[in-house]
Amino acid sequence: MDKHQSKTALVVGASRGIGRAIALRLARSGFDLWLTYKSNHAAAKSVKEDVERLGRSCELLCFDIADYKQTREVLEKRLNDATPDVLVYNAGIARDNIFAFMTKKEWSEVIGTNLDGFYNVVQPVVFGMLAVKRGRIVAISSTSGQIGQAGQVNYSASKAGLIGAVKALAREVGRKNILVNVVAPGVIVTEMTENLPKDKILPLIPLARFGTVEDVAAVVDFLCSEPAMYIHGQVIGVNGGLAI
Repeated sequence: MDKHQSKTALVVGASRGIGRAIALRLARSGFDLWLTYKSNHAAAKSVKEDVERLGRSCELLCFDIADYKQTREVLEKRLNDATPDVLVYNAGIARDNIFAFMTKKEWSEVIGTNLDGFYNVVQPVVFGMLAVKRGRIVAISSTSGQIGQAGQVNYSASKAGLIGAVKALAREVGRKNILVNVVAPGVIVTEMTENLPKDKILPLIPLARFGTVEDVAAVVDFLCSEPAMYIHGQVIGVNGGLAI
């Protein structure tokens, strides 16, 4: 992609954590942003202000990606005007529990956001990308989706499902100059991981440190910004060697 060309990135789940870091990194690379979030208006406004301080435009889109009708109503109005050059699907919630005690609600909420949301958001964007014959899509999965994690059967299933969906989609759209990949973070320091037993996890990581949101954002930025790209349908782990 031409770094001097005006580009737009749609970043899903961008109000905090990894999504926020990705949005700011892409803004530094010259992207204008469409940022989605569910309910945290203050956090979303803060990201918007940070993006604009970097000299890029930023539009906020508020909706629940697990709600098919709501997602389509918001997105289709925006997609009628333009198709983003890049889509980063960064949605993810966790409702951890031992599977034997996992409730239907804990299962359904995680699958609904992490996996159903992928269809709700990505499908209409892909339709537009096919029309213009270009695009980059990056889905944020997890090491849990690659190797599984006790207490996270629902989360691991949803993140493994993302990997399968991306690999299949990559086979469908590659000939149309649409590149689709997965970034799979390990233990990244965010609000989602603050209650993990880090003293037990750290010895399992060969790099002997936990990841930062910037570690993930740098890889996503590369996949979205590098002009000559021959990476397609791949899963790139950002985990410090936790999964080798």
